[in-house]
Amino acid sequence: MKKIYMFGLLFFMGLITASAQKKLPVKIHQSTVHWEGYYVFHFGGHQGTIKLLDGYFLKSDDKLTGGDFVIDMKSLKSTDLESVDGRTNLDNHLKAADFFDVEKHPLAVLSILRIDYEKKTKVKVYANLTIKGIMKPIYFSADLNYEKKTFRAKFKIDRRKWKVNYTSAFRDGAISDAIGFDVLLQI
Repeated sequence: MKKIYMFGLLFFMGLITASAQKKLPVKIHQSTVHWEGYYVFHFGGHQGTIKLLDGYFLKSDDKLTGGDFVIDMKSLKSTDLESVDGRTNLDNHLKAADFFDVEKHPLAVLSILRIDYEKKTKVKVYANLTIKGIMKPIYFSADLNYEKKTFRAKFKIDRRKWKVNYTSAFRDGAISDAIGFDVLLQI
């Protein structure tokens, strides 16, 4: 009898916890993800965009608590070169096996594990980022705008942690190990 009671209590608590979390889908077509790769020895680099395929936040007690986002690696596009041929060559190079290898790894995933509120509109995000099948923890700050229903984050990652390498005579010396992201999500 005691086991049945404990099982019932645990089941009921699970239902309360599950029902307390709400899924907030992100408006994919109104959201943007910009990226930037940098040169090591002089100012500049390359910029571009990448598209979300799907995404949502989890909300509990009027606070964002987690979420999952799927990134379409095949949508990677550069935006900084004026020449169509130059953009096409760069895009193909970034999608190749020595960078993101999008044929083998067409999706990347960001899974938010925890969100700590520093202020009402300023949060610290703890997440796992999976690129090329390699999952690594990351953390970054983000701003919330309740009026516009947006989530804004700017952060950098070290591409080497995900084996995003460039093979050349200069090895990786000409380009920085950092890739920057400027993310605006519309909820």
